[in-house]
Amino acid sequence: MSDIRSSYTDQLQFYGRHTPRELAETFGTPLYVYNENVLRQRCRDLMGLSSHPGFGVNYSVKANSNPVLLRMAREEGLVVDAMSPGELHMDLLAGFTPGQILYISNNNSVEELQNALKHGLLISVDSVAQLDDLGRINKGGKVMIRFNPGIGAGHHAKVVTAGKETKFGVNPEQMDDVFALLQKHDMTLAGINQHIGSLFMEAGGYLDAAEVLLRLAEQLPQGALQNLEIIDFGGGFGIPYRKYEGQPRLDTGELGSRLHALISAWAEKTGYTGRFLIEPGRYVAAECGVLLGRVHAVKNNSEKRYAGTDLGFNVLVRPAMYDSFHDVEIYGENSHEKRETMVQTVVGNICESGDILAKDRELPEIVEGDVLGILDAGAYGFTMSSNYNQRLRPAEVLIQSDGTARLIRRRESPDDLARCLEGLI
Repeated sequence: MSDIRSSYTDQLQFYGRHTPRELAETFGTPLYVYNENVLRQRCRDLMGLSSHPGFGVNYSVKANSNPVLLRMAREEGLVVDAMSPGELHMDLLAGFTPGQILYISNNNSVEELQNALKHGLLISVDSVAQLDDLGRINKGGKVMIRFNPGIGAGHHAKVVTAGKETKFGVNPEQMDDVFALLQKHDMTLAGINQHIGSLFMEAGGYLDAAEVLLRLAEQLPQGALQNLEIIDFGGGFGIPYRKYEGQPRLDTGELGSRLHALISAWAEKTGYTGRFLIEPGRYVAAECGVLLGRVHAVKNNSEKRYAGTDLGFNVLVRPAMYDSFHDVEIYGENSHEKRETMVQTVVGNICESGDILAKDRELPEIVEGDVLGILDAGAYGFTMSSNYNQRLRPAEVLIQSDGTARLIRRRESPDDLARCLEGLI
């Protein structure tokens, strides 16, 4: 049954056998709710982009690192990366083996590199300096190198990860320095990778960058191409955040057919028999997650109407950090109630003027006691949450394929805030 504004999740039967208000009552708010069927379908979308024998999907764990969700991605055939010892720990908890984990990070300490080596991982380095560091502790070993293809993409300057205005990647003009260090440390270049940015909605820029990386591979010194085991094109696949405006999806059919043709033809031309990987995070996890919160206070300041919730930017920072758009659903106590539409701003409970979830939105009137659903919150939601204002991080619940709800992370307690202080105060 449709609620005040809930046609999107109604259509998906997102909450399974439950209503969002029941989940909010049972588990409390704020609450991250994930849908297993949506997550598995997104994994299958990506795995189906190419039937080339060496094609695979390397899930970027920074998007959502809950081990229960990671385990489902593993069951769907995805491999994963790790960008920190903590992410590596989560990957291992989810059952991934060292051969299924790439360590793709930047500006690491030697101790962190040693930890990745201890676990038997192939490490991607992001600079000539890091290549030298790794060579000193892994003489005779293998390495992967992230290159900057000179093409960037993304919805915000803070998520563009290639081009001239970014910290990421080795400039291909430094190739002589790279191979001098490989020779110095007797290392083998086993992989090359790149990442152009986040949230692109058309295939062209991604495929252009993929061609740049393949041309770079062809220009490697004699014998180096034969040693390559992995070519990773990066991720950044966008999802339609403006669900209620009918925003179209990324055309994965076009992307898949063009990508498959590109890698198949290139492999045949060069004799390459290694893996081709893509590295999505958001596309896998975003749409499987909705963030639930309660409305505790509604007021007018001058001519502006505010709906005050328990969804501070400590829980979901993307709107404050990136000016990101998330659609809002409204679940009232009386689902048959008719409400006037008006311009409203949805805010959180953090003591900052930038604590805004949805600014100047045309929505049915929000009232105290409503439960709100923030759509597409499964990626870069919980993983970027914090204890700012000493707020507690939320619980996470999975709606399983049979429609039942399962708690997959408990809510923090005040004792958790002080756990690292034990014996020190």
